[in-house]
Amino acid sequence: PGHHARVVGDVEDEGAHPVAELGDGVRPLVLDVTDDASMVAGVEQVLEEHGRVDVLVGNAGYGSDGAGEEVPLDEGRRQPETNAIGPARVIQPVLPTMRAQGSGRIINVSSMGGRFAGPFGGWYHASKFALEGLSDSLRAEVAPFGIRVSVVEPGAIKTEWGGIATDSAVEVSGDGPYAERVRRMAKGLSSGIERIASSPDVVAKAIEHAATADRPRIRYAIGAGAKPATVAARVLPARVLDALVARGMG
Repeated sequence: PGHHARVVGDVEDEGAHPVAELGDGVRPLVLDVTDDASMVAGVEQVLEEHGRVDVLVGNAGYGSDGAGEEVPLDEGRRQPETNAIGPARVIQPVLPTMRAQGSGRIINVSSMGGRFAGPFGGWYHASKFALEGLSDSLRAEVAPFGIRVSVVEPGAIKTEWGGIATDSAVEVSGDGPYAERVRRMAKGLSSGIERIASSPDVVAKAIEHAATADRPRIRYAIGAGAKPATVAARVLPARVLDALVARGMG
């Protein structure tokens, strides 16, 4: 409060808005979250221009589905490299400044799929489980320095994510022993997102609350299906969850 807000955004992600549409007060900065030098240079540039970092939002991520037997291991490695290691790459060089300030907010965008796993998304779930664990550990480490860590766990959101994930699942496992179930899953996910998915605005509002609230939540389960799914994952036995997933697969 009382300070002019300046937002520096990574515009590398697929589907990002063109620079001309980002609006006043937003400084676009092209980064590669899989490249250490790119991330360190980006943080150094922000600090040189602005002198501090008050809020860091880790939102880079993607889903690439397919049966665990058939997903190439190079693609398997790429998801945690982007979805979990990527946020850590920028958190590390930002933390010394936040510690010196005695304040800061780190907000990692995970997924309701960071709390439970379904079929044909093993590497995506693994990456989001890792991000959740990283965030939980980090939260305890940096709290004495006045730094707060929150995780946002979106459910079904109207973005390109679903199409990218299902297209990759069909490409990898659309023929062979898993074909029928994969194609059924892809069709059901696509129609479900069209029918019930929430606007990306709900994610933006959760990030805003985590960035500005006096007592930010540790987790924000938001968007279609997120709250019931994360509660079910917490309280139901694994065999019951497996049965529910199997029923949902038809």
